Amino acid sequence: MGLSPEAFERLAKIVGTEYCSRLEEDRVCYGYDATRRFFPPEAVVFPASAREVSAVLTLANELKFCVTPRGAGSGMSGGSLPVVGGVAMVMTRFDRILNIDTDNLVATVQPGVITGVFQRAVEKKGLFYPPDPSSADFSTLGGNAAECAGGASGIKYGVTRDYVIGMEMVLPTGEIVSFGVNTAKGVVGYDLARLIVGSEGTLGVITQLTLRLLPLPESSRTLMAVFDRMETAAEGVADIIREGIIPRALEYMDNAAIRCVEAQKKVGLPVDAEAVLLIEIDGTETEAEHLARRVVSMLEGRTRGDIRMAKSSEEAARLWQARKAISPALRAYGTGKLNEDIVVPRSRIPEMVTKIRELGEKTGLTMVSFGHAGDGNIHFNVMFDREDAKQEKLALSVVEEVFDHTLALGGSISGEHGVGVAKALYMAKEISPDVVALMKRIKYAFDPAGILNPGKMLL
Repeated sequence: MGLSPEAFERLAKIVGTEYCSRLEEDRVCYGYDATRRFFPPEAVVFPASAREVSAVLTLANELKFCVTPRGAGSGMSGGSLPVVGGVAMVMTRFDRILNIDTDNLVATVQPGVITGVFQRAVEKKGLFYPPDPSSADFSTLGGNAAECAGGASGIKYGVTRDYVIGMEMVLPTGEIVSFGVNTAKGVVGYDLARLIVGSEGTLGVITQLTLRLLPLPESSRTLMAVFDRMETAAEGVADIIREGIIPRALEYMDNAAIRCVEAQKKVGLPVDAEAVLLIEIDGTETEAEHLARRVVSMLEGRTRGDIRMAKSSEEAARLWQARKAISPALRAYGTGKLNEDIVVPRSRIPEMVTKIRELGEKTGLTMVSFGHAGDGNIHFNVMFDREDAKQEKLALSVVEEVFDHTLALGGSISGEHGVGVAKALYMAKEISPDVVALMKRIKYAFDPAGILNPGKMLL
C-alpha cells in the first residue's frame, strides 16, 4: 500500500499544494505521538472540509494506500500513528466552535477544536463540558472522541461517550454521513455515535460533533488529604463513596509521583507522604461547603492529621496543575517509560496497590501510580533505562503481570488511553475470540478495503 507519485499529485489537487507535504520535517513531526513511538507517514495532508476528507478516502480506495486520521497527537496508546506508512490526515484545520445552544444545552463543534478552549467557551455562557483529560490544554475534541477520553471528573460526570450525541463522519469508503440526535432523547436505529466513540479512527473520520452540555456548577471546594500508607488512602476513597458522596474528582498520587512533581512545580506537596488524595466537591455554594466538611470529618481519623482545603481558586488551580503535571515529570526517573491506565473495581484498589508495590520491590524498577481513585482508574508507570535491553524486557514483563492481576480482580487493561498499538497484543487477554471476530466483521463492514488506520486494536 505504498504512496505513488500519482497519488501524491492527486492529493495535492484535493487539498491544495500548501496543505499536502512530503517534506521530511513534516513526515517526522506527524510520525510521533505521546508514546514516543515513531512511524513516519509517506505524506501529510491537512483537509479543511468533509468534502476534501471524502475525496482523499475515495482516492485511497482507488489507489490502495492507507490513511491515518490524527488530531494533536497527544494519545498514550499510539492510536494516531501511521504504523504502515501511507498518509497522515491531520484534522487541526477543523477548529471552529459552530454553535453553543444555551436553550437546549448542546453544542456543535469541529473535531480540531482544543478541548480546553471549548470548555472555557461554554463556561462563559454558564455551561459545563465535563470530560477533562490531563491533556485538555492541547488535545482535540475529535481525538478525545476517538479514544473516549475520560479525566478526573469521570467519577461523577462520566466520560466522552456520555456527551457525544451526534456527529458527521466520512466513512472509509468516502460517503459523508450524519447520525445521532440534537435532542435529549432519541432511540431510532442503532446508536452509531456510541460505536464510533472509542473506535480510534478505525471506522471513519469525524468531521463534526454534537455534544451534550450541563449547567455550570455554582461552586466547588478542593481538598488535599495526606496519608502515611497508600492502603489507608484507598480505604478513605471507599469510605467517601460508601457514604453516598460523589465528588467531582477524587484523585490520588503515590510517593514517587509526589516527589517528582514537587521537585519541578514547588506547590507544597508533602514529599515524605506515602499518598495524597486530591478531592473536589461541587454543587451550590451551600452543598459544596457542607459536603467538603463531611469529607474532612470522614478522613480525619485516617490521615496523619494533614487535611487542607484550598483557600482560593488560584490555590486549587495550583494543586490540580501539579496532578496534571505528573506524567511528563516522570521522565526524571528514567529515559524509558511504560504508561498504562488499568481499571479495577474501587473496592479492589488496595489489592492492586499492594501488587504494584510488591513488583517494585521484586524487580528494583521505579514504579509510579496515580490517577482517578474515585472510579478505580489507576495510571501505572514503570520507569527504566531505554539503553538497557534487560531493563526494558523486565519492564514489559511487569506490565503483563499487572494486566493479568488487573483482570483477575475483575478490571480492564485500559480505562481511557485506548488500545492503539501499545496494547493491541494484550487485547486477547480481556476480549474473547468470538467478540474479537465480531469486531473484525464490524470493521470490514465500514472499511472493506482496510485503508483506514490499519494496525490498530484488531491486529
